[in-house]
Amino acid sequence: MPIMRIAVISDIHGNLPALVAVAADLRLRGVDQVVNLGDSLSGPLLPKETADFLMAQAGWIHLAGNHERQILELNERSGSGDVYAYQQITEEHKNWIARLQPVLRLNEEILLCHGTPESDTTTLLQVADRNATAQEVQERLGLQTAAVIACGHSHVARSVRTAEGQLIVNPGSVGHPAYEDNYPYPHKIESGSPDARYAIIEKMQHGWTASLINVPYAWQKMAELAAVRGREDWVTALQSGYMNQIRN
Repeated sequence: MPIMRIAVISDIHGNLPALVAVAADLRLRGVDQVVNLGDSLSGPLLPKETADFLMAQAGWIHLAGNHERQILELNERSGSGDVYAYQQITEEHKNWIARLQPVLRLNEEILLCHGTPESDTTTLLQVADRNATAQEVQERLGLQTAAVIACGHSHVARSVRTAEGQLIVNPGSVGHPAYEDNYPYPHKIESGSPDARYAIIEKMQHGWTASLINVPYAWQKMAELAAVRGREDWVTALQSGYMNQIRN
């Protein structure tokens, strides 16, 4: 039997139905704690409703992702997802996300971060569309010695155990299963499935383990909503987990 079981979610991006499905699934698994690593609201879907849901979850721990920061720091270069979220959420929501931190030490064994311990825009286990090397991971960890590091941002579900024995877990994205990005070079991230994703980390007698979990949900309404918002890239991603999917 596990000594401790923690659900890790990240990168919801305003996809409330996916979040609700994940919340229902993790309740069935009897977790002791839920942690949310950020990027919760930005996107063309349901930022206000997602914020309401998250704020109502007693005992959940929330971090700020880069998009929480960007929502509060709008400028002429801001992305449409950040602008839309800012326009939809209330002052109460803005005050809530302003209080969130991008890095948090959950306890003496577990470190939570959105990207890396030093950056909310750098991915810990990825470099664009490839896995980070062991050396790159170690450089991004710096002097962090936590037994478990939970990170998000990349939307790529992955778990790694370092040579030093540290367990690093990215739960993948709850609500945005594929996207295109131009940094540091043009690339695509594709999960290959419309499912919502999260992880459970467990402390057993022999140490920490991780499970990466896919949760099916009714994505059709979110794809329809993305179409109404004029975001065909989101439509394809939500339907398939791929970009530029060929349709019959």
